[in-house]
Amino acid sequence: MQSEVMFAGFGGQGILVMGKILAHAAMEEKYEVAWVPSYGPEMRGGTAYCTVVIADHPIGSPIIKNPKHLVAMNGPSLEKFAPTVKKGGVIFINRSLISFGANRDDVDELAVKIMEIAKDLGSVKAANIVALSAFVARSGIVSMEALKHCIKEEFSNKPKLIPLNMEAVVAGEKAGKK
Repeated sequence: MQSEVMFAGFGGQGILVMGKILAHAAMEEKYEVAWVPSYGPEMRGGTAYCTVVIADHPIGSPIIKNPKHLVAMNGPSLEKFAPTVKKGGVIFINRSLISFGANRDDVDELAVKIMEIAKDLGSVKAANIVALSAFVARSGIVSMEALKHCIKEEFSNKPKLIPLNMEAVVAGEKAGKK
């Protein structure tokens, strides 16, 4: 088994954090993992992305051209990367910022208004955790338990944020299972 996930959006949307948390959760479940973040001027508002490769065998290369899954947080990312997703994968769409679909009938498309959900929870800053949780719930790439554990660890130096992010996980999981 090998699955590749591309997270893409604007700098500042928590793209790299989503990838890092997913990679950590996969490691907790004893998978081989490669996480490749994209650094540079993208972090100031341009398109930012990272890839996560998860496998039950040694990973030959962390560089991927055709991911199995895509988490698109903005329109330019969906337009650029949706055509590259492998047949049968999941394409997550941030419906709060993207009004169109992937125009593919060979993938599982999940569109969620994550900003609205996060706002209802008390902070739009939790939108990336809502998105990650919805994607994980739909794809089953890692267990929700491992994801929750790794989110708690990610925010362990800011314990006041843990309850909000745990609420974001529950809301995202619910949205991903619709």
